[in-house]
Amino acid sequence: MIGVVVATSGGDGPKAQGAAPQDRPGPVLLVPGYGGSVQSLETLAARLRTAGKVVTVVPMPDDAHGDLSAQARVLDTAVHAALDSSGAPSVDVVGYSAGGVVTRLWARSLGGASLARRIVTLDSPHHGTQIAALGSMLSDDICPTACQQLAPDSPVLATLNSGDETPAGPTFVSIWSTNDRVVVPPDSARLSGALNLTVQSICADENPGHTDIPTNPVVDNMVVAELAAGPPAPLTAADCARLR
Repeated sequence: MIGVVVATSGGDGPKAQGAAPQDRPGPVLLVPGYGGSVQSLETLAARLRTAGKVVTVVPMPDDAHGDLSAQARVLDTAVHAALDSSGAPSVDVVGYSAGGVVTRLWARSLGGASLARRIVTLDSPHHGTQIAALGSMLSDDICPTACQQLAPDSPVLATLNSGDETPAGPTFVSIWSTNDRVVVPPDSARLSGALNLTVQSICADENPGHTDIPTNPVVDNMVVAELAAGPPAPLTAADCARLR
């Protein structure tokens, strides 16, 4: 089997992956973040559909406030439905915010790594956020299960990040904004073994906040580029003009 070398921007070193055919993009599933708003992903979904993608926004129960592993099982059901209806060999999954953590849980624990061609995460707190750490000191009403699991020292994240952060199978891309004030620090989005891209490394004057990420035109066009056939695209500042 021929792997695909994925470059990284954070000194993690290249990683050979790509069990799914990298030249055959599949249907795209979008996974919402904490709060579960599918509307927050409709701008990105529309942009991907314009690019010819078949897109499903996956709704999560309980406003995505519940157990992240339970959310991963909902994603798994949606993935199998997409594969059954399309006949494609694999899917591409884009997880926004906590949805990126849900996607990684699915890939690692539910066999998703054998079903995904590409996993793209957007402003995802892969190593937790201090906002959740503060919230977890308060009541469960203020910081329910998913919030508690997004604290940097949570057992869920400790298990998820033990060993290989990007298991073999799909190729991984993590995109985030250095202006994020919800994922603190923003660099929590960095994944070892992934192509790591900050929005500002592409367009230095773009400064979307956390809630702006899925509707930012540059970010949406970055996602389109990263879901194209072939390996992930190592975008640079030279690509800014065409991504605007």
